[in-house]
Amino acid sequence: MPLLDRIDLHVEVPAVPYKELRANETGVTSAQMRERVNAARVVQEARGFVNAAIPPGVIREVCALDEAGERTLELAMRKMGLSARAHDRLLKVARTVADLDRAERVLSKHLAEAVQYRSLDRSYWG
Repeated sequence: MPLLDRIDLHVEVPAVPYKELRANETGVTSAQMRERVNAARVVQEARGFVNAAIPPGVIREVCALDEAGERTLELAMRKMGLSARAHDRLLKVARTVADLDRAERVLSKHLAEAVQYRSLDRSYWG
């Protein structure tokens, strides 16, 4: 499966507060994240394309939304004044978030996360 040279996300990562840094709790390890990414790539490979290259004719099938997801997408489109191209990019990012979550369907929470990344991207680039 070919990899694409394009990065569509820019995420601002705030500094970790000292108390959180010193706590005994551990987050996701690099090995665990690598496993999630590799599993998502296997799912995409089985579909026949990476999410960034989902063909326009199948995007609504591959990124099918439930009613809550439709409402989330509609609200984001209206509030952010997004284009048709941005609509498709949001769906593709949401599909990736769902794949990382090992979810068969794109849920409202996956779309909300994709919208959040888009908001950060827009504020970053102005």
